[in-house]
Amino acid sequence: MRSRLPKILHPVGGRPMVGHALAAARALDPAELAVVVRHERDLVAATIAELDPAARVVDQDEIPGTGRAVECAMEALGEIDGAVVVLAGDVPLLDGGTLGQLLASHVAEGDAVTILSTEVPDATGYGRIVRGADGQVEAIVEHKDASPEQREVREINTSTYVFDAVTLRHGLASLDRANAQGEVYLTDVIAFARKEGLGVRALITDDSMSVEGVNDRVQLAALGAEMNRRTLEAWMREGVTIVDPATTWIDADVELAPDVTILPGTQLHGATRIAEGATIGPDTTLRDTEVHDGATVFRTHAELAVIGEQATVGPFSYLRPGTVLGRKGKIGGFVETKNATIGEGSKVPHLSYVGDAEIGEHTNIGAASVTVNYDGENKHRTVIGSHARTGADNMFVAPVSVGDGAYTAAGSVIVKDVPAGALGVGRAQQRNIEGWVLRKRPASAAARAAEAATIPERSEPDRGTTSGVVGHPDQERKAQ
Repeated sequence: MRSRLPKILHPVGGRPMVGHALAAARALDPAELAVVVRHERDLVAATIAELDPAARVVDQDEIPGTGRAVECAMEALGEIDGAVVVLAGDVPLLDGGTLGQLLASHVAEGDAVTILSTEVPDATGYGRIVRGADGQVEAIVEHKDASPEQREVREINTSTYVFDAVTLRHGLASLDRANAQGEVYLTDVIAFARKEGLGVRALITDDSMSVEGVNDRVQLAALGAEMNRRTLEAWMREGVTIVDPATTWIDADVELAPDVTILPGTQLHGATRIAEGATIGPDTTLRDTEVHDGATVFRTHAELAVIGEQATVGPFSYLRPGTVLGRKGKIGGFVETKNATIGEGSKVPHLSYVGDAEIGEHTNIGAASVTVNYDGENKHRTVIGSHARTGADNMFVAPVSVGDGAYTAAGSVIVKDVPAGALGVGRAQQRNIEGWVLRKRPASAAARAAEAATIPERSEPDRGTTSGVVGHPDQERKAQ
């Protein structure tokens, strides 16, 4: 992979590859689940603990090979009986349904070993399934150890098996490292079982892509695209409209309800949940976000947010973690929110930042408003009540509150609490300096326009001039 990240931790469909293996194994409801780790042990073990806390992490020693890995697991599990399913951690498309079929075949046939195999046009690099005259598997021969005749075989091993526990235990005890790579091969247990006269079968799956492993980033991308295709197809069959599958990406853990519509250019990641009748997109990315019934979210980026029933978000909105938008609420164009609760029917229509804030119900936040939540060291909260109306270009310097039904004047800097039903005004009084442009910019286009605008006034009778305070809602203009 040419990466600092261990291979099985590279994500496919929003989930580490080992997470897909764990999910497939858990679908069998196993009595024990063990994951063998070696390379970057601590990082892998920590990820497994997050994905499946009940899984047992087993350390492989310095002896290389798949046979040694399984032997370490068997030692950790103790004297177990029955069927033992073994699968690789880098086969992300293998699912519980296919594993269930493999296990059922193993139990029904009563064999010692059952192998999941497939046929591919080019088997280079894969272990070959070598069958006897009776159709049973005689051996699995790795590519480097295969003869020219064996390399012509197109049926390959997928590294997925079901073993009888007793056969596996005895077979592992007989293994050595006499091969081209000097490793302990798990596949040598097949030869042991045949030597003991035990049944070994291979179940061929026609879905060769589902058992394909990842060895580089080219294969990682190919399997990621295939998983996405399968995910989209499954959701469409469940009643979700996906207008353009070619530009839509949906992670494996996303949940969608019937009658959801996904428009082009949409990406749904993580644990995102979309409820019935919602429309998402176009050009929208949601991660770990919850969208309720009938909501519309377009040209938006959201993470760890909750969008209420019949709410509207977008365009060009950024919902950061902790955003909760109530029923029929609105977050409009070029609005950023963070750690903010916006009540039912309330609106932040455009060009605003709402962070560390609580807004009540049916309140309107004027354009270009900012909750000034950070003093350079600490974050503070702004609380705005229900049925409030705040003016455009307001700065709410937290901690501050605006009561229910209160108004704030446009252009205000609100630094003190505004009581319920009051009008908050926090701006300087306006002063007009008559004739300033003509005196200070006499040759400018502005001066010519101003002079032209005053010519009609010169021909009228002298009515005096009017000046005074402009902009304060309670201040009367006084004639001079």
